[in-house]
This record gives sequence, C-alpha cells and structure tokens, in this order.
Amino acid sequence: MDQDAREQGLLSALTTEHFVLQTSRSATITESVGRATVFLSLLSASLIGLGFVSSSGHLIKPYLGAVLPTLIITGLLTFARLVQTTVENALNLKRIQRIRAYYHRQLAGEHDFFADAVTGKGNMRTIAAAVGGSATRWDLLLTTAAMVGAVNALLIGLGATLLTGVASGSATFAIALGVVVALVAFAAQLTHIKRASLWLSS
Repeated sequence: MDQDAREQGLLSALTTEHFVLQTSRSATITESVGRATVFLSLLSASLIGLGFVSSSGHLIKPYLGAVLPTLIITGLLTFARLVQTTVENALNLKRIQRIRAYYHRQLAGEHDFFADAVTGKGNMRTIAAAVGGSATRWDLLLTTAAMVGAVNALLIGLGATLLTGVASGSATFAIALGVVVALVAFAAQLTHIKRASLWLSS
C-alpha cells in the first residue's frame, strides 16, 4: 500500500472514530442526566412522603429510618457512576482532540481550522478549552457528580444529626456534629472526583 493510500485509509478510520467518540460522549451525558434525574426524583418523592407523615409523630422516626438509608445508598451509587461517566466523557473528548489535531496538521494548511487542538497547553487545558472551561480545581464543583455529592453530604449529615440527637438528647451537639459530618462527606466525594480524573492530565 502506497503512502497516499495509507493516509486516505487512516483519515477514513479517524473520521469513523471521531463519530463513534462523539456518539459515546452523547451517551454518557444522557446517562448522567438520567441517573441524576432518577435520584433527585426519588429524593423529591421522599420529601413529599415526609410531608404526609409529619402530622403523625409516631410515624416520622420509622419513615426516616427506612427512607434515609435508601436515599444515602442510592445517592452514593449514583455519585460513583456519575464520576465514571464524567471521566469517560473527558477521555472521549481527549481522544477527539487528538484526531482534530491530526486534521489540523494534515489538512488545514494555512487555515486555522482545529487550531485549538494543538495549542500546546496540556491535555486538561485543551479538553477544558474545547467545552468552554478553564481546567481549574473549582470546575469540579460544576459537575453533575459534585451536585449529587452535595446532596449526599446533606443526607449523611442529616443522618448523623438524627442519630446523635436520639443518642445524646442534645440538639445543639447533634446539629454541630451533623454539619461537620456533612462537610467531611462532601470533601471526601470531591477528593474522589479529583483522584479519578488525575490521570487525564498525563
């Protein structure tokens, strides 16, 4: 196979791969939205249920005892999958940027088509620039995973507050401990997101 034929075959393969990666990105985004929606709908339904039982003092504790662990477990599982889809989406975009860099080098000529893919700013910055981001640590707070993580932290903090209140009888201590537990839980989840996405910068 001569050089021209090889380059044409490679270009055809890269075009197909570009389409597949973009389709995969769309699928991960759709899955993320779907999972977050299911979790938040479950949370909303639970709050509505709490409103119905709130008028009966003897039903609140059993209701919260059944619903709160369910919400926490579902939230943590949702969070874990959202982190995976976030990383998968970024990996797909990273591969797309490599293909676009090839387009720029081989086909663009004197034009600036796909020039953002070869800016030389590093993988994370190139990926972030392609979607209008800045690749700062604060961008972690803007992900769907971080949003669900924040809700998880509130639920975990609430659970700690309720358990402490029942055990100690001190509302002030229970609330203070719940706030601390919620902050620690949120920090732990953000740390997990950061560690899961660290290798993307390599």
